[in-house]
Formats: sequence, C-alpha cells, structure tokens
Amino acid sequence: MDTAGNSWMKDLQAIMADAEELLRATADQAGPRVQEARARTEEALRNARDRLQSTGQQLDAQVRENPWVAVGVAAGIGLLVGVLLARK
Repeated sequence: MDTAGNSWMKDLQAIMADAEELLRATADQAGPRVQEARARTEEALRNARDRLQSTGQQLDAQVRENPWVAVGVAAGIGLLVGVLLARK
C-alpha cells in the first residue's frame, strides 16, 4: 500500500512539476487568452498543492492516532491483492 501511495504521489508531483515548467515556458507569451489560461493554471496548481499537503497531514495524523487500524487496512488490501493475483 505504501509503494502504491508513493507512486501516486510521485506521479502527481511530476504532473505539477510539468505544469509549472509549462507556465515558465509560456511566460513570454502575450495575449489575453494566454494570460487567462496561465492564471487558471496557476490557481489550480496552488489549490492542488494545498489539498495535497492538507490530505497528507490528515492521513499522517490518523495513522499516528490509530496505527493498528492502518496495519489492518494494509494487511487486508495485501490479502485481497494476493487472492486476486493467485486466481489468474
């Protein structure tokens, strides 16, 4: 479960980095439509970064408060994946 979560986080961070690079690459572009698109993209990136940080903090707090529940959930998911893979 941890590696899947890390993979998802790395993918999301890569998307955010790509979007930031695109914004930097189009910084010299002019025009109202380009500026509007840049503004929307910057706002979406800020919101995504804030939500990602908030969600990570909440998840960390829940795991610290209930570590055995987190272990049980991870074991259950591992068991389910194992059963599904064994059937193929």
